[in-house]
Amino acid sequence: MFRLATASLANRSVVGLLTVLIVASGLLSLTSLKQELLPSFEVPQASIVTPYPGASPEIVDAQVSSLIEDEVRTLNNLVTVRSTSSANLSVVRVEFDFGTTTATVEEELNRVIANLKDSLPADVSPRVVSGSFDSVPIIVLSVASTTGDNDALAEILADVATPILSQVPGIQEITVAGGKQKEITLDLKAKVLRDNGLSQQAIVDALRANGFIIPAGSITDTQGELQIEIGTNVNSLEDFKSLPLISSNTQNAQAAAAQAAAAQAAAAAAAGQGAPGIPGAPSIPAAPAPSEPEILTIADVAEVTYDYAPVTSISRTNGLDSLGIQVTKTQDGNTVAISNGVEAKIEELTDKLGGNVEINTVFDQGPFVEKQLENLTIEGTLGLTFAILIILVFLGSIRSTLVTAISIPTSLLVTFAGLLVSDYSLNLFTLSALTIAVGRVVDDSIVVIENINRHLSYGEEKKSAIIQAVKEVAGAITSATITTVAVFLPVALVGGVVGELFRPFSLSFTIALLASLIVSLTIVPVLAYWFLKAPKIEAGSEQLSEGQLAFQMEKAREEEEQKEKKSWLQRGYIPILRTTQAHPVVTLIASAAVLGFTFSLVPQLKTDFIGDFGGDTFSVRQELPAGSTFEQRDEAAKEVENLILEQDGVETVLATFGGRADGRVNFGGNANATTIQVSLAKDADGDAIKDAIQKGIDARSDIGETTISAGGGPGVGGSGTIDIKISGTSDEALFAAVEKVRTGMLAVDNLSEIASSLSEQQRTLKITVDRVKAAEYGLTEIQVSGLVSSTLRPSSIGDVNIENESTPIFLVQENTPATVEEIEQIQVPTRQGVIELQEIADISEVQAPVSITSEKGERVATVALTPDTDDLGAVTRDVTAKLAEIELPVGATATIGGVSAEQTESFQQLGLALLAAVAIVYLVMVATFSSLVQPLILLISIPFAATGALGLLLLTDTPLGVPALIGMLLLVGVVVTNAIVLIDLINQYRKQGRSIQQSIIDGSRQRLRPILMTALATIFALSPLAFGITGGGFISQPLAIVVIGGLVSSTLLTLVIVPVLYWLIEGRKERKALKGPKKPRGKARRLAEAAR
Repeated sequence: MFRLATASLANRSVVGLLTVLIVASGLLSLTSLKQELLPSFEVPQASIVTPYPGASPEIVDAQVSSLIEDEVRTLNNLVTVRSTSSANLSVVRVEFDFGTTTATVEEELNRVIANLKDSLPADVSPRVVSGSFDSVPIIVLSVASTTGDNDALAEILADVATPILSQVPGIQEITVAGGKQKEITLDLKAKVLRDNGLSQQAIVDALRANGFIIPAGSITDTQGELQIEIGTNVNSLEDFKSLPLISSNTQNAQAAAAQAAAAQAAAAAAAGQGAPGIPGAPSIPAAPAPSEPEILTIADVAEVTYDYAPVTSISRTNGLDSLGIQVTKTQDGNTVAISNGVEAKIEELTDKLGGNVEINTVFDQGPFVEKQLENLTIEGTLGLTFAILIILVFLGSIRSTLVTAISIPTSLLVTFAGLLVSDYSLNLFTLSALTIAVGRVVDDSIVVIENINRHLSYGEEKKSAIIQAVKEVAGAITSATITTVAVFLPVALVGGVVGELFRPFSLSFTIALLASLIVSLTIVPVLAYWFLKAPKIEAGSEQLSEGQLAFQMEKAREEEEQKEKKSWLQRGYIPILRTTQAHPVVTLIASAAVLGFTFSLVPQLKTDFIGDFGGDTFSVRQELPAGSTFEQRDEAAKEVENLILEQDGVETVLATFGGRADGRVNFGGNANATTIQVSLAKDADGDAIKDAIQKGIDARSDIGETTISAGGGPGVGGSGTIDIKISGTSDEALFAAVEKVRTGMLAVDNLSEIASSLSEQQRTLKITVDRVKAAEYGLTEIQVSGLVSSTLRPSSIGDVNIENESTPIFLVQENTPATVEEIEQIQVPTRQGVIELQEIADISEVQAPVSITSEKGERVATVALTPDTDDLGAVTRDVTAKLAEIELPVGATATIGGVSAEQTESFQQLGLALLAAVAIVYLVMVATFSSLVQPLILLISIPFAATGALGLLLLTDTPLGVPALIGMLLLVGVVVTNAIVLIDLINQYRKQGRSIQQSIIDGSRQRLRPILMTALATIFALSPLAFGITGGGFISQPLAIVVIGGLVSSTLLTLVIVPVLYWLIEGRKERKALKGPKKPRGKARRLAEAAR
């Protein structure tokens, strides 16, 4: 690799020009990179959502969910399939292996729906709901009319907002929600229908047979071809009301007329009536024609109402009813740019809506992303400044410092270009990688510039000094960099969300390090040639002979080495080095004791998963007992809203509850729960506000179960709870097991909430048809069920286009039963006459679950535990121990999942990645040193580096999570970096003929300054991240703490333990020689003395 330096010095102008081009392209790439919260990737999950209006959870499960679940389980690459059946709705959630694209997922699930078309109930329409992180809204706006007329606002909001906001580049979809939908209700007149031989089907037939324009062909006349079309559209309510109905009476009259005409023709033939003009028998009077029945219209048989549908959901902002706008971005959309663009359009949107509206931003990723990126940039800049100051202190030269420091911005700019080419964004993970890399990218340049200065101080000619200096370290820094980069290769083996998130991190760090290596071997030598001063001995050297010049250079070398030996660094280090070399076993025993003590403290180490994203939003979830009325939930939600609005620092409060017919809910809400999203002012104390709200909630007993979560707004990520999944072979076993587990978990500390999916039950009126009695009246169970269903709930019979909007039509029976007594008295027509429902059915009130969840055909339930501590590992251990103590009923099993399972899986995968990284490091070092033994020195030393990392995590009370484990992975490469440079120089000295002992002393002494420089530069560069100066860096902070702690111990390791291990392994023959011939013992010694 040193030939790169030779070529660069020979083409200095080209290198300078390329450097300018690299800087320019890097700056251009930086401005072109999209900014977002997280890397974009596809989540291979989707749901089949099937609305089934009027159906109970049991019916939804039996007739929809089970069929879909069975069909889905035939697909390949499945991870889990879980169905949840609740009143009116089936949701089958499907998760595939990572790597399966969203398009493939949708295609497979749509094929499932097509296969089940004939098996599912006729009035259900399953649909696939899927999406990646990009489908999560990045902005949520609330829009409220200041006049209170949100209905009028809803009618124009979508038409006004969509064109305006669509002008912002990068927006994928704009969804307006919260507005009421109009519907047509037909309150049937049962008597009119009966008297005219009509049924509900006549209305359905009228809709299907009218309102279409049908092409009927064409004719050609003198003016050319003339197209023919038949029919007219139904475009108004009056058109709909006037649709004619064809009754059975009309059909009977038409049949009677046809029969009368046929009879008349037959009688005429019998009397000999001939053809016209032929004489025959006397004519027979014609039978009187039947009277034409009256043609009725829809308006004649039903009261037609065109109005807003009943309110089933609420959306309020700061106590006022509101509408909502959700904005999602395209995959290449820039979150920050979209946020700024939408913010700039709000004033225009307000004007277009007439000005009498109030628009609030409920959730916006843009400012949060901008703040996080700004924080990381500040911390990275501070780290860069600290690193440069450390270099300046050691080198004592502004010129040398600037030449070295040039590698930092150049490497980062190259990385920006690499990210743009790789289609990655500037997000929390890629920027964290670059911030961490600030301390590492300068290492290679430090080693190069320090060695160049050393050779120049020896009096060598500038160009040859630079080439020789680079030649000595090129192989070592190349191996060291490749080793550090190689440890990230196993990250490709890590699956799931962790792999998707940290892959861009690994790529960013890798590009930065490889760029720093190239910079140190090309740009740094050229800059050193241009800017470093020539040594004084070089002046007038042209008059000296070759021998005199060599003598002068050797003299300068000796003077420089003597000067270096007298430095405070060398005077402190050399005695330690000689002592440890003299007592290698004692040194290793002491090191092993420190290692053992550190690892003994590991059980006290906290563990978590990825960490908290932070932000200035949080959410409150409120649940009332099942069966609570809409009005009760509304009043309870208002109580909590008012409590939150009383707090100082609260900016926006958005409350939503109620769902839509397709199973989706407004802004992350839940059809059975109220979700309140809270946005805080910029400098508000979020923890204090949450504490105050919690105290207010605890003081009230009439607002249901209300919990506060850490994050608010539409977000991403996995579960935040420890989920205990319980399955049972029977409902009784399942219910008993859930209750035992829920009760047992009350004894576990550090749990803020324990929720069971079966804890809620609702009052249900169960109608059991007596099949035998029904059969006696000529009825089947399905006929009775259909009659009761159509009597109790509005029946959807289709849609019609009114005022350019598709409007649903519902049939409502006259005098719909409103009490249990009236239900019992539902009139059931039979062939023996009309009877009451209670004569053929048992009607009783029971308690039934709100929803039914199943996996693989088995009923399952979940007990969700919410930790209120950052030590997820300790809580998981306590939960596991308590679960083992619980004796479950026969046929029931329980397993731990949720965030705990995600943590365990990620830790296992990263543990394997660490082992793979060690193996890769060993292979690289074997290739570097052409030895199987010397790399073992470094492998043995790697565990010692963990002492500092684990110690600093314990000291700072930082949990060991995925970011910290990535830091451990990085540490494997960092530990060996300086050690490779040290061992490489020792080997070079041995090749020159020096003894192993002297090679170790000389190599360690000469590598002392660059090792300390690189270590301290990295430590100080990462210090702002570790201290969390700006309050951000949930990823970079634990990672920085691990690297700093590991660097402290690994630096000591490199300077002391690596030389000791090298001496023990490589110096065996030399130690024997130093001890001299072995003295004879016993009889051998007496014989030797006698011989003398």
